[in-house]
Amino acid sequence: MPAASSDSTPSEPAPNRQLLHLVFGGELSDVEAVEFADLDALDIVGIYPNYATAYDAWKEAAQRTVDNAEMRYFIVHMHRLLDPDTATAPD
Repeated sequence: MPAASSDSTPSEPAPNRQLLHLVFGGELSDVEAVEFADLDALDIVGIYPNYATAYDAWKEAAQRTVDNAEMRYFIVHMHRLLDPDTATAPD
């Protein structure tokens, strides 16, 4: 992975920088809220190095469960939690 140049600011991601995203889902106890019916049954799809691959994984998981109205999948921008300076960076 290339190193960031010295002229980049902390809020700008370096080219090809990993921006980790977690894809997970589960059955909601209420479709109007984000509260899971069974935390032990959460489906952790995976952690991905960028939004594009996370989106593809999210879409595939969501399409597998399209017949279950209570099932929802989410993409969590882990890089924003790990490094708040990336919070304003585009994915």
